[in-house]
Amino acid sequence: MTIIAAADGSALGNPGPNGWAWYIDDDNWAAGGSAHGTNNQGELQAVLELLTATAGTDEKLHIWCDSRYVIDSVTKWMPNWKRRGWRKSDGGPVLNRDLLEGIDAAMRGREVQFSWVKGHAGDELNEAADERANAAAQAYKNGQEPRRGPGFTRASGAGAAVAASAPIAASAPVAASAPVASPAPASAASAPAAASAPSPIATASVAEPLWAEASDLLDGLDERTSNPIEVRLALSGDEHARLLDRAEAQGVTLEEALRRLI
Repeated sequence: MTIIAAADGSALGNPGPNGWAWYIDDDNWAAGGSAHGTNNQGELQAVLELLTATAGTDEKLHIWCDSRYVIDSVTKWMPNWKRRGWRKSDGGPVLNRDLLEGIDAAMRGREVQFSWVKGHAGDELNEAADERANAAAQAYKNGQEPRRGPGFTRASGAGAAVAASAPIAASAPVAASAPVASPAPASAASAPAAASAPSPIATASVAEPLWAEASDLLDGLDERTSNPIEVRLALSGDEHARLLDRAEAQGVTLEEALRRLI
């Protein structure tokens, strides 16, 4: 059986008061945050807290995230970061190393699967986690104690929010490269959980960030034209958020991230 949970983060001001939350069902969820932090830190903290809370179970864990940054960091970039001593391809330090190292340690010996789900699109698990993460950030903004939730209360093998799943290699996390249908939380064990289980997802290959491979496309630009060319690009809110996440992960500005992607 597999525990299916959403993990989400929030930041007011980014950086500013931030919050994190993970959600399985109304009886199994947790939230928290800090007076000052980034959205990415909240997203990573939510995953780390979920891994820590469920460490006592031998069930597989399927984590739904609306952050490409989190999924790519854990399933694509982390192996190379670790090999380089937690340095990025440009030699700079990896941001949020403490959280990433915690996640790396918490995943050892466990079967963990990641899937991307579009945020603010009506997914029940994601919306529940988002609501709680944002409420925690608001609480810290107002100098109040956030609602922390009951935590992970059920015993291994209990009914809610679990589903049958194909085995996953314990030594490597996996990720989805495209959105997949999100399962709705189970209200009880009366309906077969396997019916809502997502399809198995292929193991992610280790890859450098996209612009680490494409930045050389800008080489010689000044030789081809002496006058700057203004390019305007309309992005959806979700595309803008993902690009900001990737820019922060690489320690560059949004403008630099766009230039490297050209």
